[in-house]
Amino acid sequence: MIDIKLLKADKELVASKLAIRKIDLNLDLILDLDDKRLAIQRELEENRRKMNEASAKIGLMAKEGKNISEPKAEMKKLSESIKEDESESREAESRLRSLLLEIPNIPDESVPEGKSEEDNIEVRKWGEPRKFNFEPKSHLDIGESLGILDFKRAAKISGSRFVLYRGAGAKLERALIGFMLNIHSANGYEEILPPFIVNAESMTGTGQLPKFEQDLFKVDGGEYYLIPTAEVPITNIYSNEIVPVGYLTKKFCAFTPCFRSEAGSYGKIATGLIRQHQFNKVELVKLSKPEDSAQELESLTADAESILQKLELPYRVVQLCSGDLGFSASKTYDIEVWLPSQNRYVEISSCSNFVDFQARRMAIRFKRDKKSKPELVHTLNGSGLAVGRTVVALLENFQNEDGTVELPEALRHYMNNLTKLG
Repeated sequence: MIDIKLLKADKELVASKLAIRKIDLNLDLILDLDDKRLAIQRELEENRRKMNEASAKIGLMAKEGKNISEPKAEMKKLSESIKEDESESREAESRLRSLLLEIPNIPDESVPEGKSEEDNIEVRKWGEPRKFNFEPKSHLDIGESLGILDFKRAAKISGSRFVLYRGAGAKLERALIGFMLNIHSANGYEEILPPFIVNAESMTGTGQLPKFEQDLFKVDGGEYYLIPTAEVPITNIYSNEIVPVGYLTKKFCAFTPCFRSEAGSYGKIATGLIRQHQFNKVELVKLSKPEDSAQELESLTADAESILQKLELPYRVVQLCSGDLGFSASKTYDIEVWLPSQNRYVEISSCSNFVDFQARRMAIRFKRDKKSKPELVHTLNGSGLAVGRTVVALLENFQNEDGTVELPEALRHYMNNLTKLG
């Protein structure tokens, strides 16, 4: 949520920043509502002051034996006005918050202007895509021929966009989760195993609600949701709290299944393990001081990249343009792994700095010292990595012509020293 003070101080700046996101909002409506809210509050405070004066006057008149019927009648009117003001104040606060929750984050100064992913900027590449002396197969064909990925029976059990990992496939998925968590833990991330179901307040805190409810799986019978990413429960750990300044920067890593309806994925790649309703992911989350968050984004992205490097998978890093930036993000790097079957790079991680946007929604603050006023922390996160897409990349990049798949050296220990699948 953006700062209403910033909007009031420089509406044109906010409007120009939203314009490069290709978003046009009626900011005057928000400012008018805030003015109305403040006027109601002033009237409420004045009536409360008059109420206190009237109460003191009645007490004094009663002691003196005077008739208090007139001031009591006036006090009753004030009481009714106060109730009406309180109701109007709550309604104005609620409406203002609802409008503010619909405004996306302000892009960082370094974010390039653009309309879509076509305007994203390549930052760097690592590794060279393998040149095959045979026609490389897709992970779907490889997984089915090896008997490690079963999409047909998963569809029978649950429907489309689900998969059944079998035998070495299940072991590979588990091995990758352990491998990623061990690497990140060694780099100073505290491992967390959070709940996989969260309440609406938590979803609102990270920005999934109210705007993206159609992309979520809601649990019937209450305001609960299956998590679309570990970002939601992990970032909310310190909601409505003041964390010690010495605690920052704090780094977390977590494995969770993720659940997404993919309601807005029409036209996007959705074959095999790409874009499932349920998938596993290792997430990285950081809470930092404001002055540190820019560098923390760089190091978080590097930590996610390190997994691909250890697995010997070629990839590239792109910076998202304004038109492709996520709702809550101020700046984002996407890490895209090379997939031979598609002859292109495909996203495997998205690393973002949200600055104080999420923290304002969740009221996560810190104090620089005992006398300082609380300040909002900055929040960051990124996939470290999406496990299913890592399986895709391994199967495709390390496939052999005979249908077997080599395993990279770094992963063999996690696979009981197995060197290949098949």
